[in-house]
Amino acid sequence: MNDKAVLLVEDNSDDVDLTLRSFKKHHIANQVVVVKNGAEALDYLFYKGQHAGREPGNPVVVLLDLKLPKVDGIEVLRQIRSDEKTKTIPVVILTTSNEEKDKAMSYELYANSYVRKPVDFDQFMEATRQLGLYWLVLNEPPPAK
Repeated sequence: MNDKAVLLVEDNSDDVDLTLRSFKKHHIANQVVVVKNGAEALDYLFYKGQHAGREPGNPVVVLLDLKLPKVDGIEVLRQIRSDEKTKTIPVVILTTSNEEKDKAMSYELYANSYVRKPVDFDQFMEATRQLGLYWLVLNEPPPAK
């Protein structure tokens, strides 16, 4: 796996398309691995199911929606943080939820950031541009384990 890959955990295909479009438009060339539900995200991170044979390595950042089918984002975050191999991966919650309990639980589980998805197209493009620039260009990721 490209050690600068992004794991995008998002079940809304429109949001996936907008995120990928924004990264491309703003010349963010990192590989983006897209999974559509929490169970697949966990399979990817822990080398299970269809991702059992993937190349080793953690994504440089996980962009995680909370409202996911099969396993919700909070549980995905809980499992990421409870495993030695994944607990230092930066996780950015990227969600439509503005519920205080979701924000509180995300930070209690050591999310690195909580970003509410803008509904407006231009604001969404700008938010993903800024996320990409910060997490993929400016931020220094933890050393590989």
